[in-house]
Amino acid sequence: MLIILYMLLFHNLNAKEEKTFCKMMGDPKYPLLYKDGDIIIGGLFAIHSKETLPSFEFTQKPQPLSCSSVNLRDFRIAQIMTFAIEEINRNTYLLPNVSIGYRIYDSCGSRLSSMSAIIALMNNQEFAAGQRCNGQTPIHAIIGETESSTTVILSRTTGPFKIPVISHSASCECLSNRKDFPSFFRTIASDYHQSRALGYIVKHFGWSWVGTVNSDNDYGNNGMAIFLTAAQEEGICVEYSVKFYRTEPEKLLRVVNVIKHSTAKVIVVFISLIEMSLLTEQLSIQNITGLQMISGEGWITAKNLINPNSFRVLGGSLGFAFRKINIEGFSDYVIKAFWDKAFQCSQGDGNSSQDAFNCSRYQDLLVLKNYNEDVPEQRYTSKAYKSIYAVAYSLHRLLKCKAQDGCEKDLTIQPQQVVDGLKKVNFTDTYGDRVWFDSTGSAVPQYEIVNWQQDFDGSIQFKAVGYYDASLPPDQRFVINTENIIWAGGQLQKPMSVCSESCPPGTRKAGQKGRPVCCYDCIPCADGEISNETDSNNCMQCRGEFWSNADKNKCVLKTVEFLSYTEFMGIVLVFFSLFGVGITILVTVLFYSKKDTPIVKANNSELSFLLLFSLTLCFLCSLTFIGRPTEWSCMLRHTAFGITFVLCISCVLGKTIVVLMAFKATFPGSNVMKWFGPPQQRFSVLAFTLIQILICVLWLTISPPFPYMNMKYYEEKIILECSLGSTAGFSAVLGYIGLLALLCFILAFLARTLPDNFNEAKFITFSMLIFCAVWITFIPAYVSSPGKFTVAVEIFAILASSYGLLFCIFAPKCYIILFKPEQNSKQHVMGKTQIKSY
Repeated sequence: MLIILYMLLFHNLNAKEEKTFCKMMGDPKYPLLYKDGDIIIGGLFAIHSKETLPSFEFTQKPQPLSCSSVNLRDFRIAQIMTFAIEEINRNTYLLPNVSIGYRIYDSCGSRLSSMSAIIALMNNQEFAAGQRCNGQTPIHAIIGETESSTTVILSRTTGPFKIPVISHSASCECLSNRKDFPSFFRTIASDYHQSRALGYIVKHFGWSWVGTVNSDNDYGNNGMAIFLTAAQEEGICVEYSVKFYRTEPEKLLRVVNVIKHSTAKVIVVFISLIEMSLLTEQLSIQNITGLQMISGEGWITAKNLINPNSFRVLGGSLGFAFRKINIEGFSDYVIKAFWDKAFQCSQGDGNSSQDAFNCSRYQDLLVLKNYNEDVPEQRYTSKAYKSIYAVAYSLHRLLKCKAQDGCEKDLTIQPQQVVDGLKKVNFTDTYGDRVWFDSTGSAVPQYEIVNWQQDFDGSIQFKAVGYYDASLPPDQRFVINTENIIWAGGQLQKPMSVCSESCPPGTRKAGQKGRPVCCYDCIPCADGEISNETDSNNCMQCRGEFWSNADKNKCVLKTVEFLSYTEFMGIVLVFFSLFGVGITILVTVLFYSKKDTPIVKANNSELSFLLLFSLTLCFLCSLTFIGRPTEWSCMLRHTAFGITFVLCISCVLGKTIVVLMAFKATFPGSNVMKWFGPPQQRFSVLAFTLIQILICVLWLTISPPFPYMNMKYYEEKIILECSLGSTAGFSAVLGYIGLLALLCFILAFLARTLPDNFNEAKFITFSMLIFCAVWITFIPAYVSSPGKFTVAVEIFAILASSYGLLFCIFAPKCYIILFKPEQNSKQHVMGKTQIKSY
C-alpha cells in the first residue's frame, strides 16, 4: 500500500511540473546590439559612463535606469566585436559552416546595471507559449567587462555555470586567482607586472618622493597595493596615498586638496578612465598644473580626455599603453557597415518592440556615425579583437571543423568545454601576435611607454618613448628614451621630486625623526671617515695610515711628521747646534794658543781639551735627532748622545777630582797626586766611558731603537719617530749619565770653598746645577710633548746642558785670557786669598 501511495504522489508532482512554464518576472532587458547565429557570444561594455537612478518611492512601478555620457572607448570595443564576428562568419577556414551571433549589453559603468545585464545575458528574454526552462544558457562565452570591479561581478556570477568570460581590459591581479575565477581569461596581462613596472620608471628617473592616487575599486586598490610594495623595495617614499570612486564627489575634492598642498612633484595614478576625467576636471578648475603624472594603461591613451584645459594638467604624462595595431577595414566599418548592419536605429526606429525601445534610449550614439578619427589610437580594440578570435578557435576545435567538410554542427557544446578549449588556444593572428593564455588565464605583459606631447600644429600626440616586455630577458625588458620625453609643463628638463636633496660625497644621510626614510639631513662625515657615493647611508672609516681629505670623499695618506732640516724649528736648532760647535772650536783654538799659560794648564789641560772635544760631539750629536728617522739614525742618535755625554761628564768629574786631590796634596807628607795623576785621570775617563759603551752595546743587541709610525697620538697625521726599543736600555743610559752628573755635582759642591785664587770647582758646581736642572725638567717635558716636539725637547736639553757646561767651565778662563791677561800667571793662580763661598 505504501509503494502504491508513493507512486501516486510522484505521478501528481510530475504532472504538476509538466504544467509549469518559464515566466519572465518584470520587464525584459534588451541588448543594445544583437545578431542571431548558431553560436551566441555575449558582450558587456560600459558604452555610457553615467547612470541616473529613478525615483524609488514604492508608490508605482520604477522606471528603467537612464544612461548618459557616451564612453567612446567602450563603444569602439562593441563595434570591434561585431566587426570581428562578421569577419569570422565570412571566413571559409575558421568555423566554415557555423554562424556566430552576439548579444551586446550596456552596463552604463555601473555595478547595478552590470548585474542586471549579466542576468539578461544568461537567460532568454522572451519565451514562446508552452516553453519550459531547460537550465541551459544560450550564451557560449562572454566578452567583457571593461573594468576590473564589474568583471569580478561578472565572473563570480557566471562562474557556477562555467560560462567563460574573456576580458580585453580587466587587469586586476585579483582575477589571476584560478580558484575563485576558474572560467576567466583575458587578452591583457595582470596589473602585477604593470604596477611593478611603474616602480621601475619612478626609480629610473630618480624620483624618491611621490604621491599616489587610485580608483577606489578592485582595479585601483589592487594595482596600487602592488606598486606600493614595489616602491618600498626600490626605496621610493610615498608622501600621500589617496583614492576615490566616481560616485563620491566629496572624496574627490579631498583628494584634490591633498594634491594641492603636497610637495611631491610626481603623482603615480592608477585610476580608471571615468575617475580620471573627473580628477582632471577638478585639477583644471583649481589651476593645479605642472605635476608629472605617471600612469598605468587605464587612461593614458584616451582621446576623449584631450582638451585645452586637460592638457594643462596632463601634458607630459608618462604611462603604459598597449601597442597600436591598425586592424584592416575597421576604420571604414565604424562609419558605414556598422550603422547599416549592426545598429538597427540608423535607418529608423527599428521594426520590433526591442528595436523601438533601444532606439529611444541610444539616440546619442548617432552623433558618432561619421566620426572615426579616434580609431587609430583605440589600443584596446586589438585586445577585444583577439578575445573574439580566441573563442572562435576554441569552438573550431570543439566542433571538429575541417576545411573541406565543415564543422559538426549537431554537437552540443557546453560552456565548460569552451573553457577547456580556451586553455589550449595557441595561434598567431593576422598581425603577427601570438595569442595564448598562461596558467592564470592572462596574456604576456607587453607595453609601450607613451608620453603626452603637443605637436607643431597644436594637436596632442601619444608618442612612444620606450617599452616594457616581460617576455624578454630581465636586462632587456625595460627600455626608455629620455631624450624624446617632453615633461610636465612642456619642460625639456626632467623634474625633481625628492623630499630631501641628494647628499653629496663627503656626507651621510641622517633620517628625520617621524618622517619617511626619504626625508633626511646631510651630515658631514667625521674626521677620518669618508663617503665617496651620493646618498651614502654611512661613512667609511679610513684604514690606519690613511685619513680623510678636506672634502671627506677620499682617503689619502696621512701626513708624515718629523723634525726636518727645512722647517723653522729644525733650522733654529741646527743653527744653535752649529753655533755651539763653532764656539767650542774657538775656545779650543784659544786654549791651544795659550796652552802653556797657567790658567790653561791648571786642572789638567789634557782633560780640558778632551772636555772641549766631547762638548763638540755633544753639539754635533743633536743633529742626528733632526731629519727623517731611519734604522741607523735611530740607533746612532741615542747611543751617540749617551756616549758623548758620559765622555763629557767623565771629563768634568775628572777635573773635579783633580781639584780635590790638588788641595789634599798641599798638606805636608801627602802623596795623593801620585794616585790620581794624568794616567789615572785618562783611565778614569776611559773606564767611565767604556761602561756607557757596554750599556749601549747591550741595548743595541737586545732591543735596539727603530723607526716607528706613531698613529695613536694624532688621528690626522703620522708621527715618524724613533721607538726606544727597550725602555730599560734608554733608562740605563740616562740613569748612568745622571749618576755621574750627581757624583760630579756632589764632589764639586764639596770643593767649592777650597782656598784657591782660581777655584774651578765653583764653576763645575754651577755647570752641574744647570745640567741637572735641565735634565730633570727634560723628563716631564719629554713625556708630555707631542710628535716632533718630543725630539725638539730632547735636542733643547742636549744643547742647553752643553752650553751650560761650555760657558760655566770655560767662559771665566776665556775672560781672563782675553781681558785680564795679568791674572794669567802662576803667582796669581796659586795665590792665597780669602774667597767667599757660594
